[in-house]
Amino acid sequence: MRKWYYGWNIVIVTSLITMLTVGTRLGAGPFFNPMLDSLGISRTLLSSIFAVSMIVYGIGMPIAGYLVDKLGTRFVLLSGAVMIAISTVWAVCSNDPVSFTFAYSILLSLGLSFTSPIAVTPIVSKWFTRQWGKALFYLSTGSMGGIAIMTPIFTFAIEWVGWKTTMLLLAGLFLVLIAASTLILSDDAPVNTDLLPGQIMMNRTDLSAPMISLDKWTDALATRPFWHITFGLFACGFSMNLLGSHGVPMLMDHGFHEHTSSFSIGLLGLVAMISSVFLGNLSDNISKRLMLSSIYIFRGAEFLLIVLIMSEWQLYMVSAFGGLVWAGSTALSSAILGTMYGLRWLGILYGWSYFIHQIGGAVGVYTAGWGYEFFGTHLFAFGTAAGLSALAGLVCLRLPAYNKISVSKGEEV
Repeated sequence: MRKWYYGWNIVIVTSLITMLTVGTRLGAGPFFNPMLDSLGISRTLLSSIFAVSMIVYGIGMPIAGYLVDKLGTRFVLLSGAVMIAISTVWAVCSNDPVSFTFAYSILLSLGLSFTSPIAVTPIVSKWFTRQWGKALFYLSTGSMGGIAIMTPIFTFAIEWVGWKTTMLLLAGLFLVLIAASTLILSDDAPVNTDLLPGQIMMNRTDLSAPMISLDKWTDALATRPFWHITFGLFACGFSMNLLGSHGVPMLMDHGFHEHTSSFSIGLLGLVAMISSVFLGNLSDNISKRLMLSSIYIFRGAEFLLIVLIMSEWQLYMVSAFGGLVWAGSTALSSAILGTMYGLRWLGILYGWSYFIHQIGGAVGVYTAGWGYEFFGTHLFAFGTAAGLSALAGLVCLRLPAYNKISVSKGEEV
């Protein structure tokens, strides 16, 4: 019987942290209307506040990646937890949009960036070689769980105790989980990671060597693959944050009950969790470039369909279909960046790419609020998301076909 590999403990803990982080950032939909009523501001202004939070969340990404490299994963996660706690108390005590913006959009978003996938992807990557793609996909189940689990939980919790108490309970959960995780996380991975005994004799240095050697991380900015990946993440951010912030309100505006709306978004995330396990097993054996392109193209179809549905059974079918292709874009993007440029620069390069992801998120959130008030429909924003996703799929097809060989199957990465 094969011994349990400690690296999977790292994946489990970081997936839970990711679930809370992404669930808080992308599960903002149930908070939208209660915050709107509490603050007494327009939908466009609150959408702008949400957009600012996306940008600050993105700005914190490369900072988190840099600090992980310099000070370690534990320091960054604990710093993020403290910022989340302070900002939450500040946000629930705010009665005006300026104070709320500083608390919710700036300090909270910065704290969440320190507990985001950027902060934990490097440590997971250090612990895996043979099953690297699978580990990153399993890490992404945390993101999907954030949508599947946290959105319905937020909806019921807000109805039960209100949005302010819900946020305070969430901050407490962050503190407990991250404090406990420091007992498990370790940046010191074994030399041979998860390689099998027969593979340890192979030259692991050659296997993990980057396709493109960099003297400094800024050299990657002059290469096309970095921008191909980054554009895809922009489209990903636009679509995911659009759905996370405006999916529930959009469905309610189309006549669906609040519980039905939140459950359908949760269903999408639940199916994505299952899908990510399946795709993770494939990712180490087939072309990641083709997988990423296919995910974006099918996601574009999802965003076009979701605004055209007319009944509950259609809504659930579209949500299930979307869940099949919802997972994997960030996992595959980080894996490709690591393959192209090496693990040394993965944290900061993924951080900058994710910053663009959050700019896309900010544009998506604002576009939805503005588009609804200007056109009186959500079709403009969701149609734009469909077009960007399809274009991202075509752009990712232009990524180079890798000549690096997988240590598990000997096939194209």
